[in-house]
This record gives sequence, C-alpha cells and structure tokens, in this order.
Amino acid sequence: MDDTTNNEAAPGNGTASTPRSHSNSAQDQRKRLIDWLMTYGSIDTVTARRVLDIMMPGARVHELRHRFGHAIDTVRIKQPTECGKLHTVALYVLKGWVCHE
Repeated sequence: MDDTTNNEAAPGNGTASTPRSHSNSAQDQRKRLIDWLMTYGSIDTVTARRVLDIMMPGARVHELRHRFGHAIDTVRIKQPTECGKLHTVALYVLKGWVCHE
C-alpha cells in the first residue's frame, strides 16, 4: 500500500492531499502552492505552513507574482493557530479562479 499522501483533505480545515515526503526547494514549494491555488482558489498563511510545509508563503507568492506572472491577491484575515491564538494573517487568492465542482 502506498502511504505517501494524506487523504483527509478539505480546504480550509488545514488538511489536504499533499505528499508527506517532498523537497523543500523554493521551486517545489512554489509548485505545491500554485497547485493548491489552482485547485482551491485560496490559502492562508497558517494552512500553507501546516499543510504545504511552506514556512515563508509570502516569499513564494512574491516569486509566483513577479517571476512567473501569476495574479495573486493578498487579503488580511483573522485566523486562529492550532493553539487557538488569533492572528492577522494573509489570505492569498488566485485572481480569475473558477470552482469546477
């Protein structure tokens, strides 16, 4: 049995089908981030860190915008961390994203 993905997925609740073993290169982080955005349309800082293992999602978003031409908006939202403390974090939204479900 192949146990390389976490299939307890749902956007917004902090879990998704993402590889458990992956590279932390900037290129691979950008790929995970744009794949998520193209699938779900948005992601917040807390979820990007916890689910996609991207510790500096703002840097990857900057690269996706300025080096690769992706139109991604940033909206400030209040989001609790796992310990319940409320933080103001970024919500990254892919412009022009359309849900296909």
